Amino acid sequence: MSRTTAELTPAAGAFLTRPATAAFTTLRPDGTPHITPVRFTYDPAAGLARVTTRAGARKARNVAAGGPAAPVALCQADGFRWVTLEGRAVVTDDPERLAEAVRRYTARYRMPPPFPPDLVVVEITVARVLSLNL
Repeated sequence: MSRTTAELTPAAGAFLTRPATAAFTTLRPDGTPHITPVRFTYDPAAGLARVTTRAGARKARNVAAGGPAAPVALCQADGFRWVTLEGRAVVTDDPERLAEAVRRYTARYRMPPPFPPDLVVVEITVARVLSLNL
């Protein structure tokens, strides 16, 4: 079932606060998909999902190469229950935005993310929420 961010069910919202991982799909410069497991946070009020990573990681490079609004998707699944967040992403090392991502990550996973010297945040403006059994 497809839902907009405004239609996120309470069950789906609760599902996205569990300390779980998701499959993060970005597009390589040649257009092929790159899928990797990540930890992330979702702020439904702002319509933003955030993934912290290294600037040199393939996912960050794919988003950066995709221009100012690279298409991406995050899918968190547990058996036959899942939520996919689709949208456009940007990579930033802005200290305030990075601090907010780290704060939210720490709250969700009850520990801070790794802090490599080239830490960045991929911010995803969520345009569509897809879910099943939530």
